[in-house]
Amino acid sequence: MKMTFAATLARLVTVSLLLGAGTTPVALAASGYRVVHTYPHDPQAFTQGLVYVDGHLYESTGLYGQSTVREEDLETGRVIREINLPSQYFGEGLTNWGNTLVQLTWKAHLGFVYDRATLQLIRTFHYPWEGWGLTQDGRHLILSDGSSTLHFLDPRTFAEVRSIHVTDHGKPVEELNELEYIHGEIYANVWMANKIVRISPTTGRVLDTINLAGLLPAIEVRSNDAVLNGIAYDAAHNRLFVTGKLWPRLFQIEVVPGRKN
Repeated sequence: MKMTFAATLARLVTVSLLLGAGTTPVALAASGYRVVHTYPHDPQAFTQGLVYVDGHLYESTGLYGQSTVREEDLETGRVIREINLPSQYFGEGLTNWGNTLVQLTWKAHLGFVYDRATLQLIRTFHYPWEGWGLTQDGRHLILSDGSSTLHFLDPRTFAEVRSIHVTDHGKPVEELNELEYIHGEIYANVWMANKIVRISPTTGRVLDTINLAGLLPAIEVRSNDAVLNGIAYDAAHNRLFVTGKLWPRLFQIEVVPGRKN
């Protein structure tokens, strides 16, 4: 049955009023995915940050004594160039800013800024939280610290400008990890969970959950640490890449929107 514009508008207003009065909203099922393409990935890479910019793939890897920042060939997974962090640092999130790459460390409260073309270290900076994930929205760096809070930093001084608390239906979403900023939203891995949450950078509200269960076949999971972690977006060609710690593959996926329950 078709409805007139006026009738449709009246119905929407009625539903809005009912929701405001405490009626439970219609739940939207989590989105799924479709694999578009699969690429090789270094199975020894403990992936902590992933960035695709200007046709180049960059990755930050973790673990004490094994942490790196590297440029990789997407098609082959080959490491083109890399820098090893001193053994006392555990590499974490990574993002691009201008002609640089910015990398976090886990508990040292120390970040590194590299020349993107050469991976030469330019400077260091300090921050007061644990470092987990990192992205940027064109104005600020956005840092996750393992809690439900995301910190927005001035990219010149690295001082905190503001923060948001991430919630899903009013409940905090903890252990936010690797981040990527896509089409005005923050995509975040949740540590030890096969999902990505899409977050409003204004309110902190979770807008959608992308269920990535089964992306890497169980037979290829070699360790309990081999969890989903790593989101990169190719803005020029609208490609979304995801991988995980110690995963032998990197996936280009397409998000399949969920349906209302």
